[in-house]
Amino acid sequence: MKGFANGGGVRVLLHNRGIVEEDDLDRRWEEATGERVNEVIFLSKHTAVSNRPALTVHPIGIPHLREGEAGPQGGKPGWAAPPSSRIGPWLRHLKKLAQFHNLVPEFEITLEGTHHGPVTNIRPLCGTHEYWKRQDAVQLVWEGLGLGGGAAVGNWNGEKDKNKILLGLGGGHYAPRHMDIVLKDGVWVGHLLSGYSLPMEDPNQSFKSWQKNAITAFLGEQNIKIGKPNDFY
Repeated sequence: MKGFANGGGVRVLLHNRGIVEEDDLDRRWEEATGERVNEVIFLSKHTAVSNRPALTVHPIGIPHLREGEAGPQGGKPGWAAPPSSRIGPWLRHLKKLAQFHNLVPEFEITLEGTHHGPVTNIRPLCGTHEYWKRQDAVQLVWEGLGLGGGAAVGNWNGEKDKNKILLGLGGGHYAPRHMDIVLKDGVWVGHLLSGYSLPMEDPNQSFKSWQKNAITAFLGEQNIKIGKPNDFY
């Protein structure tokens, strides 16, 4: 497996397998090299259903599957990786860079809901094959990761960073309702569970108020404050 290091603690690996097959890459790398891994981020490219070019960020996991169910795209059923603290700051930074480089509105800058494997964070370049070769889009991702000589974006300090954290429930795959909140400075992003990740005992039912009340009650028991959209502005 080829690798490149920038001297600042960041290593880029080139692998031949599909990313959904790379579970426990951090553990396997440590065992093979002795280097401790603090964070794993996968850069990927794939074709969106709409064929519209996009630069997206999303956490990984398949929490809606029960133990024993097969994940169609890797991952561990019923489990999701702790989301990277960089998701929100990256998205905002990516949006600014895309506007500066005149990639908007040609490219959509957006989140995706939590889905598929492996066990880590992911940053895809979506579109059709011709867009995967776009050097301006790839350079944008490179700068957003802080690999172009600038400071890394989204470092978390648990003692100092007391800003609000968004956990999104419901909605579509590209989380349009959550985007309005995430684009505000000072918002950290947790998992985004789209409607299809919230299976119902009765498939004909949708996400109703009683499910919302059950989740609200559980979070209250855990002393987790629940905000409304206006609380983030």
